[in-house]
Amino acid sequence: MERLRERVGRLFAALSEVVGEVPEGAPGAWSPAVDVCETADAVVVSVELPGVAADEVEVVLSAGALRVSGAKKSRAPRGRVTHLCSERAYGKFSRTVPLRRPVRTRGARAAFKDGLLTITLPKLDERRGAEFKIEVREVTGDK
Repeated sequence: MERLRERVGRLFAALSEVVGEVPEGAPGAWSPAVDVCETADAVVVSVELPGVAADEVEVVLSAGALRVSGAKKSRAPRGRVTHLCSERAYGKFSRTVPLRRPVRTRGARAAFKDGLLTITLPKLDERRGAEFKIEVREVTGDK
């Protein structure tokens, strides 16, 4: 019985490593939890990334969306390991957050501490409804 448990444990460990290659959106794929908040001058996005190192995370801001992607690697000991229970997910992840407000890239910053990634995106001044006076110049000559 003990040999069977060890073999099943090794099989489960091997399957867990394969699951790390699950494409985004597939059943069982890992997707980190996200909070999106707004202050008077910024949009703040918080992403829970427990067990992920800062150098394994990529943050990209593009056309009205913020994408956070990376990989959470299994740190399980190799060799003779018997998994009695495993509920943690591993592998590549990608999470895209649509932004409802225009933001500036200049001044954007990301801080990573204790498994929480906090991204602060300064808001672009809202220009809808604002009045802009355009100077009218008289043109002389043929131009």
